[in-house]
Amino acid sequence: MSLNSPVFLEESEESNSKFVETKQSQTTSIASEDPLQNLCLASQEVLHKAQQTGRSKCLRCGGSRMFYCYTCYVPVENVPIEQIPLVKLPLKIDIIKHPNETDGKSTAIHAKLLAPDLVNIYTYPCIPEYEEQDYEVALIFPGPQSVSIKDISFHLQKRMQDNIRDKSDDPDKPTVKRKKTEEMEDLDLIGSKGKGTILKKIIFIDSTWNQTNKIFTDERLQGLLQVELKTRKTCFWRHQKGKPDTFLSTIEAIYYFLVDYHTEILKEKYTGQYDNLLFFYSFMYRLIKDAKCSGDKEKRKLIH
Repeated sequence: MSLNSPVFLEESEESNSKFVETKQSQTTSIASEDPLQNLCLASQEVLHKAQQTGRSKCLRCGGSRMFYCYTCYVPVENVPIEQIPLVKLPLKIDIIKHPNETDGKSTAIHAKLLAPDLVNIYTYPCIPEYEEQDYEVALIFPGPQSVSIKDISFHLQKRMQDNIRDKSDDPDKPTVKRKKTEEMEDLDLIGSKGKGTILKKIIFIDSTWNQTNKIFTDERLQGLLQVELKTRKTCFWRHQKGKPDTFLSTIEAIYYFLVDYHTEILKEKYTGQYDNLLFFYSFMYRLIKDAKCSGDKEKRKLIH
């Protein structure tokens, strides 16, 4: 018996090792099948009920829609607004939508629905002027001039300092001395509170990659700080043909930016504060995935 014990232990350890590997493999498989499964979301029961009853009326324009009206940016009649979560954001968001981007297919609307007071959507070429506030605004766009999220504060503070110097050198502005003093005090306040307090607004372009260049090259956006997101894989069901899976949908880009901003700039632990930005997105993702698995074309039609 004693001679066989080491053999038994080896077999037992090998069996346990295989069991652990199997469980890890299963967990990885589940995660890969549903990468949105660990989000901290409000109850989606209201969406389940709406999906079962079908399209409903928009109380503003009267249009027939599923879940929400993509024209008025409000939930439809059978989705009570009080059952939709409100997401508190650390800054304002402007979304510039390409005129050829189909309203009903845009995920940018999700952000407006879930954070209505902090998100604005503009259809190009109607966009705000950002020149006077270029030291507190950044544009999410990848490119050779883009900086990482963790470097946003450094570059914006440098812009503010340059802005103050430019104004102090302008003899045509009689109030510049007082304004310079006020802005220098702002800079001191920023320095005393730490980095990350300077960014007030972030801009996203809502379009296919092939359409983006028209908006990005607009002179009103050229002077803004450009920020590039960390590489992540999209879950979007409308994948852009010929593009890599790192091309995110608009709501994914907003969500991932805020998560990184929270940890790298605000220096706070992320515990799901912005997960509800994916409230509609995650529900639609699972609805379409289930429909594809079952071959149910009718379910897929519901959300288009």
